[in-house]
Amino acid sequence: MPREFLRSDRMAEQLRRELAEIIQDEIKDPRVGFLSFTEVRMSRDLSHAVVYCSVLENEQLHESIEVLNRAAGFIRKSIGRRIRARIVPTLKFVADESIIRGAAMDELISEAVASDSRSDEQMPDDDTDNESK
Repeated sequence: MPREFLRSDRMAEQLRRELAEIIQDEIKDPRVGFLSFTEVRMSRDLSHAVVYCSVLENEQLHESIEVLNRAAGFIRKSIGRRIRARIVPTLKFVADESIIRGAAMDELISEAVASDSRSDEQMPDDDTDNESK
């Protein structure tokens, strides 16, 4: 019977929780905005982790990522003190722009629906004329 959860998935979730606490408690840099970690992807050997981040204010996203990548060694050391693992993964922080792209797609869909409803209102209804003949 196969295991339900991979070890890398469990470690990724634990790492995400610990990162949130470390950023909240220990990182005092004002350039790091209101940050959330959307996903952590671990290598199979648990030696590398790619952390996807999003920020409340999109203008601060890339600056926050840069600050986090500079502080990756400090954050890794803090994680090593908090969790019991043989290997503490090296961290790479990446901007998660899926939320931004999703909002842009939502806006495009709303514009298309509004455009369709405007064009339906402007067109004469030829179907009713054909049905009466």
